[in-house]
Amino acid sequence: MTTGTAPLYLTGHMAPVPDEIESYELPMTGALPPELTGRYLRNGPNPLPGQDPGHWFAGHGMLHGVRLREGRAEWYRNRWVRTSALAGKPFIAEDGTIDRAAVVANTHVIEHAGRLLALVESGFPHEVTGELETVGPVDFDGKLTTAMTAHPKADPATGELHFFGYGFTPPYVTYHRLSADGQLVASAPIDVPGPTMMHDFAITEHHAVFLDLPMTFQLRPRMPYAWSDEYGARLGVMPLDRPGEVRWFEIDPCYVFHVGNAHEDAAGRIVLDLARYSRDGIHTIWESIGSPAHPAGPGAAAAVTGLARMHRFTLDPATGTASAVELDDRGIEFPTVDDDRVGRSSRYLYAVADTGRSSAIVRFDGQLGATAAHELGPDMVAGEAVFVPAAGLDRAEDDGWLLSITTRRDGGASQLLVLDATDVAGEPVAAVTLPRGVPAGFHGSWIAD
Repeated sequence: MTTGTAPLYLTGHMAPVPDEIESYELPMTGALPPELTGRYLRNGPNPLPGQDPGHWFAGHGMLHGVRLREGRAEWYRNRWVRTSALAGKPFIAEDGTIDRAAVVANTHVIEHAGRLLALVESGFPHEVTGELETVGPVDFDGKLTTAMTAHPKADPATGELHFFGYGFTPPYVTYHRLSADGQLVASAPIDVPGPTMMHDFAITEHHAVFLDLPMTFQLRPRMPYAWSDEYGARLGVMPLDRPGEVRWFEIDPCYVFHVGNAHEDAAGRIVLDLARYSRDGIHTIWESIGSPAHPAGPGAAAAVTGLARMHRFTLDPATGTASAVELDDRGIEFPTVDDDRVGRSSRYLYAVADTGRSSAIVRFDGQLGATAAHELGPDMVAGEAVFVPAAGLDRAEDDGWLLSITTRRDGGASQLLVLDATDVAGEPVAAVTLPRGVPAGFHGSWIAD
């Protein structure tokens, strides 16, 4: 599975692991801050041994967890999310009915209202325990009848969780809101012209922002979504107190997997920072990570993370127009922000850069218009960097740490890297040695005790 002719998503730092293990009292260099007491959990695709899912996005979900407590790395463990799809049940039955529990649950893991949820955008979330054992699918007492995005947004002021679901039959997009105690309290269809692949969205203090972009459902092998020259591109702004009422802003065709953050400025405009792909860029990445004949080799990692650029869109309700500016020419992906700043003005965003020859964790400073990077060199690849705030209500926005699982390009070894978010380019605060190479994955969360 790791020969030069194997698909990119089954080789090197993306190669799946064959089993579930656990290890205790992990070695490290540096010193873990005692405040880092909790669990770092990360999700990603990991097909069963001998399986080729046909696309990186289609592998079964596997959670990797590291337990930190008062300066120690107590354990590492990994577990498949035990969905009915893992047991072989089809998503679409012979009679055409959809089983939203028969999904791979491979994209994200979050906590809300005391529940840990493994997420994938094609179906229901799956609850898991703090030890990564699967509890089962969640439909919020039968009220959720659509899929759930893997990128819900928790409002730091209200504790509510805003999310949406998309699909290939009408209504193509539906907005939902969970109360702070985990009850599904609002749902409303969002009017879009066709079955768009809406991976992420944003919230501000008073609005949700939807991305209606030209990756659409098309019957094709392996992954039934592809670029459409006819679909068009627009961003939609919906008042949170009027679910379903959306004002659309036309933009130049592009695609966005991931939003960094959004906020309302003093003039009432919506400011949206995101990782933007051009038409050619999304075509390159889509073919690279989905082609069964694509060989891994020099530059392969750049096809995964090197083609998006950080952009800022400004939507002006007074004029009905949208403008965009490129913030940096570095190829990046997986933008993140301090969770306490979601939907509010934020000075800092973090992301992962990879040219295929070198990888880095990057900090964008929106106030100074500057970037700082922790360079990992040619042999290591960084995963998404999750910000963990330091204690204290009067802390600075970047007072805290960045956690990222890094993996050798050959897949041979991994670390949990801990960086000082105020000095990203400096020496790591700590690096925990993991007992195995952890394959490249998608998204994760810090779950504090």
